[in-house]
Amino acid sequence: MRAWSVTGPGPLDGGPLRPVRKPVPVPAADELLVRVRTCGVCRTDLHVTEGDLPVRRRGVTPGHEVVGEVAGAGAAVRGFEAGERVGVAWLRRTDGTCPYCLRGAENLCPASSYTGWDADGGYAEYTTVPAAFTHRLPDGLDDVGLAPLLCAGIIGYRALRRSALPPGGRLGLYGFGGSAHLCAQLALAEGATVHVLTRGAAARRLALGLGAASAGDAYAMPPEPLDSAILFAPVGDLVPVALRALDRGGTLAIAGIHLTDVPALTYERDLFYERQVRSVTANTREDAREFLALAARHGVRATTHPYPMSRADEALRDLKAGRFDGAAVLVNDF
Repeated sequence: MRAWSVTGPGPLDGGPLRPVRKPVPVPAADELLVRVRTCGVCRTDLHVTEGDLPVRRRGVTPGHEVVGEVAGAGAAVRGFEAGERVGVAWLRRTDGTCPYCLRGAENLCPASSYTGWDADGGYAEYTTVPAAFTHRLPDGLDDVGLAPLLCAGIIGYRALRRSALPPGGRLGLYGFGGSAHLCAQLALAEGATVHVLTRGAAARRLALGLGAASAGDAYAMPPEPLDSAILFAPVGDLVPVALRALDRGGTLAIAGIHLTDVPALTYERDLFYERQVRSVTANTREDAREFLALAARHGVRATTHPYPMSRADEALRDLKAGRFDGAAVLVNDF
């Protein structure tokens, strides 16, 4: 089959993502074989490709926002039909037996593995996924519109809950790409006031069009103190900026899997008055189920920019350069 492979992680200018031929994967006994229809382009794919995340699988095929159809199944799989539309997300497998899994925090499982990092993902004709980690998809959205919900949406949802936003609260979003623009829609639907702080003019326009109360530069102060903030941009310099924008007792959630170094914080200026910082680590399957149901109920929709799968490298370059608002989605033309 045709696929993309990270042949040697490094800057995009060096061509670390290459088109290759790989055998069609054979699903394990508890796995599905999925023919990829679309695959969202996530910033984590960029981190895997450029080496910001350590290599887990040499020559890995990125991609973990997959909408596809069941093309085969292992001997132990039940309950799926050939041709059924399914979703494949970032969290691929956990052990199910560790203390974290047993208390409902499977996102913290030390044995967890991830699509497009530990195992080949969706920048390809086919991928595999454990049946227990396969997502049922809501009706009413096409394949392109669904893809970004499977990571950008789910992670944005978990970050929103981690931010401890009170009912009717004031939320600041730092960075406004694929995840933030979905998170903003859900927060607005639940009654929040949303302020967006981001570098791109197109992203600011999108934010205002979705109903944000303001949209300014990432390093500017919002027009009012924030109850909660979420940092989506992988820029450690923004941590003290966001903390200083919080009201007393406010919470900053950091949503990314990678962040540049955080500068020294001043206790009195940045953390006093019970401001707090929380990280966000992957997601649980329950997060995914909750978010997909809420997205369907509230009409959360991704702003998408389709690219042919054969131009996945171009989509990643455009993502890095901030050339589009919303989310890029690869449509399989292999």
